[in-house]
Amino acid sequence: MKEFYSNGKLLLTGEYFVLDGATSLAVPTTCGQDLIVEPIKEPQLIWQSYTNTGACWLEVIFDLPRLRLVSADFEATKDGGNDTLAENLRTILIETQKLNPAFLNSENGFLVKTNLTFPKYWGLGTSSTLINNLANWAKVNPYRLLENTFGGSGYDIACAQNNTPILYTRNGINPLVEKVAFSPIFKNQLYFVYLNKKQNSREGIKRYKTLKGTLTSEIQQISKLSELFLASDNLKDFKELMLEHEQLVSKTIQLQSVQKELFSDYFGQTKSLGAWGGDFILATGNDDTPSYFKQKGFETVISYQDLIF
Repeated sequence: MKEFYSNGKLLLTGEYFVLDGATSLAVPTTCGQDLIVEPIKEPQLIWQSYTNTGACWLEVIFDLPRLRLVSADFEATKDGGNDTLAENLRTILIETQKLNPAFLNSENGFLVKTNLTFPKYWGLGTSSTLINNLANWAKVNPYRLLENTFGGSGYDIACAQNNTPILYTRNGINPLVEKVAFSPIFKNQLYFVYLNKKQNSREGIKRYKTLKGTLTSEIQQISKLSELFLASDNLKDFKELMLEHEQLVSKTIQLQSVQKELFSDYFGQTKSLGAWGGDFILATGNDDTPSYFKQKGFETVISYQDLIF
C-alpha cells in the first residue's frame, strides 16, 4: 500500500496577479486530502473519492492499461453528473500517463481511495491536492501536470507540498517558492469566513484577463504588499495593507470589494482570498466577529490558528 497526502491552500495576497508573476503570500491549511493506493489482481483501476464525513461522492472503474471507462457512480447531479466527473478523471490520468508512460501500465490493477479532511465545497484545493498526490504517485512534475489539466498559477501545488507559509512567484513549471515565517502576533484577531458558495475561479480569471491591460506597476505593487504583509508587526498596519490590496484589485477587475458589497457596517477589515465573490475571506476582528458574520447568514467562521500551520 502507498499513501500520499497534500495540504489545502489559501492565498493571502496576489489574487489574479499571481498569474502574471506577482510575488504572493500563501498559506497551507492544516486540512487537505490523501490518496491511498492498494494493488489488486484484476486489471482495473477502481477509484473511490470520499468527503470529510466519509461519504463516497465518486466511484469509477476503469479497465487497464487503456483506461476504458467501465462504470461510474456519483453523489449528486450538482457534481456535473457521473459521466462528466469520470471523464474529467480519465483525462487527468491520461495526462499523467503522457508524462510517465509507465504509470498504470501494469498487468495488475489498483484500488485508489481519496479522502478529504475539509468540505469539498470550501474551495481549499480539492483539485490541487489531487494533482499533487497523483504526481507524487506517478513521479512526475506536479506543476506540469497542473498546466496540462486544470491550469492556474501553481501556488496551490506549492502549498500542497509545504507545511509553512510561502512567498510564491510563478515561473512556468519551476516556480520560485520561498518558505517564510509568517505567524503574526495578532493572529488571534484574524478569522476566515466562508461566503456560502464555491467560486468558479475560471470565470474570475477570465474577467481579470479581459480587464487587466498592462500591469507592470500593479504587479510590482502587489509584490511589495506581499512583503509588507509578511513584515507587518501590528494589526493597525495590517488592516491598512488589506484595504490597499483590496482597492488595487477592485480597480483592476472593476468590482466592488466584499466589504463595500456585503459588510459595510463591519467594525474590522475584510479581504477577499482568491477569486472574488466566493470561497473564504480574511477578516480582522475580536470575540464578537463570529456572531457578526453568523447574524449575516455566514455560519462558517474559523480562527486563523485553527486552519493554518
